[in-house]
Amino acid sequence: MTEKQRIDIDKIDLDKMKEKTTDIPGLLPYAHQSGSAIIKPEDKGKITGRAVAAMHSQTDMQMTQIYQQMQLLADQAKKIQKRVEVSERIYKTSMGFEPLINHHYFLYEKEDETDFLSLVAPEEWGRKKSYSRFIAEVKLLADHTWEIVRKGD
Repeated sequence: MTEKQRIDIDKIDLDKMKEKTTDIPGLLPYAHQSGSAIIKPEDKGKITGRAVAAMHSQTDMQMTQIYQQMQLLADQAKKIQKRVEVSERIYKTSMGFEPLINHHYFLYEKEDETDFLSLVAPEEWGRKKSYSRFIAEVKLLADHTWEIVRKGD
C-alpha cells in the first residue's frame, strides 16, 4: 500500500462517528441506508385538522340521530297526550252501552253542547238526526284510551 492509501487512525474522530451510528436504526427520523424507504416528516397541523374535521363530522351525525330520536319521542308523547284529552272528554259523555275494545264509535255534540257517544255513524242517521255536530269517529284501545280514527266537522 502506498502512503496515500493508508488510513491514519489518529485522525479518526470516534465521537463524531458515534453520532452517525445507532443501535436502533428503526427509530431514526430519517432513512439510515441509501436503499431505505423515504421518510418524510408529516405536517402535524394537517393531521390534526383532518382528525378534528372527521370528529366533527361523526359527532354532528350522531347528534342529528339523537335529535331525530328525541323528536320521535316528543311526537309520541303528543299523540298520547291527545289520546288522554279525547279519552277524558269521552268518559264525561253519556253513553247507554258498554264500549268494547277495538270497536269504532261515534262522538257527537248535541244542541245543548253536551257530548254523547253512539254506535251509529253520521251517514246512518237518515233525516232525523239527534246531534248538532259530528266530532269524531273513535276507537277504544286496550289501555282504555280512545284513538281518533276520523275527525268530524
